[in-house]
Amino acid sequence: MTERPRQATELAERALHDGCELIVAVGGDGTLNEVARALVATPATCGLVPCGSGNGLGRHLGIHGSVARALDILRSGRPRLIDTGLADGHPFFTAAGLGFEAEVSARFNQIAGRGFLRYFVAGAPLLWRYRAQECLVTHGSTGERWPAFTVAVANSDQYGNQAFIAPGAQVDDGLLDLTLVPPLTVFNALPLLSRLFAGTLVRSRGVMMRQSPRFTVERMAPGLIHTDGETHLAGRSVEFVVRPRSLRVLVPSPTP
Repeated sequence: MTERPRQATELAERALHDGCELIVAVGGDGTLNEVARALVATPATCGLVPCGSGNGLGRHLGIHGSVARALDILRSGRPRLIDTGLADGHPFFTAAGLGFEAEVSARFNQIAGRGFLRYFVAGAPLLWRYRAQECLVTHGSTGERWPAFTVAVANSDQYGNQAFIAPGAQVDDGLLDLTLVPPLTVFNALPLLSRLFAGTLVRSRGVMMRQSPRFTVERMAPGLIHTDGETHLAGRSVEFVVRPRSLRVLVPSPTP
């Protein structure tokens, strides 16, 4: 059991030093982040017993359901090389972002307990108070300026809990998927929410979706970003970079 932030990273590094070939995170995306950051670009394989609030990467990889099923995957699964990301130098494996979602993550991390309901409670008071900001998104030689309520840069297709922020995203294509959600109004809020869970955000007017190995997002002022739900202070310009096929994760074996 971990007793403080980043202790899981220390334990994973110790296990790696001791020659462990399979190192397992028991928890959600935050715990997985702490363990996996120690295993990037190493021969070790990361296992997962998901029991967190969202389990976005686990759901994307088919590692969800009962603990018994997760343990069976540890026994009979196969290693899969997946991409990982960096946001302002901080590793992430499911999703990173700024704007509304970073502010909600900061509030959520101050609440005792976990779960989707508590996440909703943390975010609901901010829905109409949070002010969208104009962002310049640069990828390759293209720069696009958009008003943004939230900006997500995803490695997997969802935050967790079947909330598909980047429908169609793949964890081994060498690309990150950026989704920019426009300012909320009384007219678009409910349709955006319903399409988030239906996996059809791409059909929403004002939503920008792009793919690239590297994004730079420039905003109006320094502020928070999050990586797999953990928050950090960052400057006006935030760079997101993919690290292709840099982590081995144990996933279910194909069904014959």
